[in-house]
Amino acid sequence: MSRPLARLRVRLVLALGAAEIRARLRLPRLMWALTRRPAHPTSPFDELVRIESDPAYRALFCGELDAALEDRLATRTAVVDEIEAAAERLKALIRHGDHERAA
Repeated sequence: MSRPLARLRVRLVLALGAAEIRARLRLPRLMWALTRRPAHPTSPFDELVRIESDPAYRALFCGELDAALEDRLATRTAVVDEIEAAAERLKALIRHGDHERAA
């Protein structure tokens, strides 16, 4: 994935997360009503039992888990790259004393 696209993706995820938090704080009843809940209560270990007993489901689960971990690593890498670039720009501004441009 190209860097500009990764940065855009990270910014979009952060913006959507911030919007969700604001909506939850300002409209708690509406957000509670819109939150999906299971129709019937399930045992916390049902998913684990299914993963352990069904090889096809285990393969699907592990594939999704691997993809989620890779996506998380890519997101973290993009954020770290963006932070390092911002730090380098800040260091350059401090070294060169260009305070008018920084303001």
